[in-house]
Amino acid sequence: MPRTMDGDGTPVPQRLLAAATRLFAERGYDRTSVQEIVEAAGVTKGALYHYFGSKDDLLHEVYARVLRVQQERLDAFANADEPIEKRLRLCIRDSLDDASIFFRSMHHLSPEKHKQVRAERRRYHERFRALVEEGQRTGVFSKATPADLVVDYHFGSVHHLSTWYRPDGPMSPQVRYVYKRQPHTRHLTGTSSAPGVPATAGAPRPDRRRSSGSGRRRTARPGGSPG
Repeated sequence: MPRTMDGDGTPVPQRLLAAATRLFAERGYDRTSVQEIVEAAGVTKGALYHYFGSKDDLLHEVYARVLRVQQERLDAFANADEPIEKRLRLCIRDSLDDASIFFRSMHHLSPEKHKQVRAERRRYHERFRALVEEGQRTGVFSKATPADLVVDYHFGSVHHLSTWYRPDGPMSPQVRYVYKRQPHTRHLTGTSSAPGVPATAGAPRPDRRRSSGSGRRRTARPGGSPG
């Protein structure tokens, strides 16, 4: 029977999950072999199949663990005795940590497991939205942007961050500042002061339409008629 613990006392399932999470995030599910996972975890293939049954089961448990941990941290931040803006900023920064695995490998899950992950993720988003709504209800945040749109914008950008962002890239200082120190609460407060990022970055822009023939841009008046 496979060992429950390794040499340093870490449970084998935990080692497998940690190794798989890192490799799936770095290489993607399809480019990571079972052999690479067990070598990184320092266990045998027999141990992996004993605890998880298949690579697909391991991927599902990676998602389940990430969601479970994120939900626990979100609840802790949301229930903290802090001003609403600080609580929301803590939640935003925390949501970045495991973002690279989401959407990169979800399509490899079976339909039933994919449905389960989406349901758990929806629960996380709803708790996050409740914080935005709390801030809007108490007058701390502007109501100009609906809470649903704020949440969709934030998680849409976070989920796709790993597809283009590189820590050693030329935009790293500005990106780190925007996502870590001045996150998307600027859509609620109307402020942004990231170095190299305009104060209006990400703010809704006027509806501009090109008039036929003239090539001149015309700003739409309230009600949709161009001025």
